[in-house]
Amino acid sequence: METARLSWDEDDYKGMLSYIDPDEYDDWIKIGMALKHEGMPCELWDAWAANSTKYRPGVCSKKWDTFKEAAGSTVSGGTIYHLATERGWKPSYQEISLYGELPEIGADYSFVNASFARESFSEPDDNYDPVADMKQYLRLLFKEDEKVGYCTSLAKRDDDRLVPTNGIYTRTAGSLLKALDEGGVAAAFGSGAMKNEGAFIRFNPLDGNGEGNSNVVERRYCLIECDDSNTPPETQYAIIKELRLPVKVLVFSGNKSVHAITHVDAVSEKQYRERVNYIYEICEKNGLKPDPQDKNESRYSRLPGVKRKDRWQFIIDSEIGFKSYEEWHEYIESLNDNLPKDVTLADIWNDMPPLADELIKGVLRQGHKLLLAGPSKAGKSFLLMGLCVSIAEGIPWLGLKCQQGKVAYVNLELDSASCFHRFKDIYEKRGIVPKHLKDIQVWNLRGYAAPMDRLAPFLIRRFKSKGYKAVVIDPLYKILTGDENSASEMAEFCSYFDKVATDLGVSVIYCHHHSKGAVGKYANAADRSSGSGVFARDPDAILDLTELKLEQGAIERYRKENPNAVETLTGWELSGTLREFPPLNMKRLWFDYPVHVLDEWNYLASAKYAKGTGGAVEPEMDPDEIAESILLSQPNDVNAVTAAELGYDTEDTAKKAKFKKYRASLGDDGIYYVFKKGENLVTTSKGKKFRVTGRGLKEI
Repeated sequence: METARLSWDEDDYKGMLSYIDPDEYDDWIKIGMALKHEGMPCELWDAWAANSTKYRPGVCSKKWDTFKEAAGSTVSGGTIYHLATERGWKPSYQEISLYGELPEIGADYSFVNASFARESFSEPDDNYDPVADMKQYLRLLFKEDEKVGYCTSLAKRDDDRLVPTNGIYTRTAGSLLKALDEGGVAAAFGSGAMKNEGAFIRFNPLDGNGEGNSNVVERRYCLIECDDSNTPPETQYAIIKELRLPVKVLVFSGNKSVHAITHVDAVSEKQYRERVNYIYEICEKNGLKPDPQDKNESRYSRLPGVKRKDRWQFIIDSEIGFKSYEEWHEYIESLNDNLPKDVTLADIWNDMPPLADELIKGVLRQGHKLLLAGPSKAGKSFLLMGLCVSIAEGIPWLGLKCQQGKVAYVNLELDSASCFHRFKDIYEKRGIVPKHLKDIQVWNLRGYAAPMDRLAPFLIRRFKSKGYKAVVIDPLYKILTGDENSASEMAEFCSYFDKVATDLGVSVIYCHHHSKGAVGKYANAADRSSGSGVFARDPDAILDLTELKLEQGAIERYRKENPNAVETLTGWELSGTLREFPPLNMKRLWFDYPVHVLDEWNYLASAKYAKGTGGAVEPEMDPDEIAESILLSQPNDVNAVTAAELGYDTEDTAKKAKFKKYRASLGDDGIYYVFKKGENLVTTSKGKKFRVTGRGLKEI
């Protein structure tokens, strides 16, 4: 077995691609984009695509040149890995054998002792009726008006292996049954079926326009075939029966295996993949190792009633086990219920289990998950690094208390030098004396990024039993497994965060980008993350960043308080959706590179949402409401607010503004102030005092 690794080379991709059907257009596009992203040659894509019946020379190279990557739309090698593993590919290197697919809680699923499993069957005698077997097969699997795909013509490949060729897919089951009645095997399936080379049939109905996965009209069945010479057909048959697999018909292949046409009863391609993977996994855990290349719904199986050399392909049994996939699945799960026991409230009412400690006060508990979401260039990585610093040093983060402890920062995007410099810059900008540098562990994985299902076991092994409070993974898109718009695939993806959190006892913190136009489209910040709504439901806490439009007056006031501020400042609102705590009061922040600074002066209190940031809309507040909110948020001795904070950029527009409770005047310092009507004395935020006169404000 090879040494474990996190990245793939060209040979790895060749192995993965051999399991993926090139006839599916969407997969063809995704794979091309992924290979280009990973730096693979176009020739690799073209060689794989050449196996498709739709292949045209030169098309791949033309399409290759059109692939452009945009922020948040990267298709990586993880997509190829996901498609291949769905279809049965397994790498030879170590991390998969150590971890594999995410296991169920307490799952075992081993019920059969294959060493003692035997079920005998006899091969046909001289009275065997091949026509009767064919008719039974067709009637079991198809309705009379459904199209059937079959093949009785074989061709030699370069490795001398015979494979089906020139398949037929336009005839109905009814027409085949009629031909069998009137003229026998040759009349129905042609003379090729009589050549003692075996014949093939597809077990799901087709649309008559082709014979690929996209031509399957109903995904009723899958094929289970085991060519393992150590598991003879009699043992295969016995395991199938003991597992009570929902087999519609069982056919002897004429060689060393049985073909079990098994209920899947799927309503979509995705459900088909999930159910087939589950069936195959149960079989493997019980001594039956199905050929992973047989997972496709359009796969050929052996047609009964024809000879393969000197042995018949024939029906051994039918209607074995349960009648549907759902019944069988429920049965299997009931046998393996190793889940934690259920309890009544009475059992724990007077002895409640303690709640996990609060890692971030009022936001996140130890062992829970937090998602930071926002648009690009919001400084999300800087914010997460700042959180790492706050946890390690045990100091507040954006005004929120943090429990001191060790934290691991998994960097997937920056080169290592840039990452280290950012941490040092954050310390220096915040003026923090570094007392706990050893409590920040940085794992730089740029160039080694892998899907989360591959990264999780490495994370667990590396940080196990070392007392970490949190693991920060940045950014999310680098480790995505599957289609981010698929709820089922993202639910599976997020389950790996649960695995890391549970096994390490840590909080898992990660960031993700907004979908395009998210702020204007979704009022609820939890819904703004790109992709499936799973991202809004899975984390225990979601913090969301929305950009603010900065007024020049607010910027100038901030610079007076912070003379070392960078030239380019941006403003942000941080909102929270929390599962364990009351809603988080919105916080307004300055991004003063490389840190986010809490707006403790309330200079951003009246800032509107920035336009052009995904269609954001301005707050629906009138000037009175804005003035009220600002005055109430200021210290008691301050009761004035600038017109700029209300959105007025000139003296004239402020003078024309109609207020119910407020009036506006230009102060001697050149700032236009708004204050409550009837007040004779105004104290500004800079400590200046003005007396209200009929001609404006007069400094005293």
